[in-house]
Amino acid sequence: MEDFQYPDAAKILQQRGIKLIKGDGHILLLDACGTSAQQIKVWTGASEICFQANAKTGNLTLEVPDVIRLQTADHPISADLTAEGTTQTVDVAKGSAKSVGEGTADGAPSVLVALRVTG
Repeated sequence: MEDFQYPDAAKILQQRGIKLIKGDGHILLLDACGTSAQQIKVWTGASEICFQANAKTGNLTLEVPDVIRLQTADHPISADLTAEGTTQTVDVAKGSAKSVGEGTADGAPSVLVALRVTG
């Protein structure tokens, strides 16, 4: 029976500080950012993390601290972020980017806890 746990999650957490919990296999962490139209970029205060969407829908439960911006190319996305005990859902249209958390004028440090491809 499939438990949807992310493969090599412990190794990724140790090496890159990204906690990948579970998903449906349609959003995959990339080793490096590139120019793929399937790419989803997550900016933190310290780095740029990229994922690849390999379907029109997908979901990934994760923990990425200090997220300040989300960007997508070919697919719209929806993301859940937590800050100061509150969870907020942010939608990012296909081919656009959105500042979140401390990337906004009045934002607090935010943790990305869910990422969904929505179309």
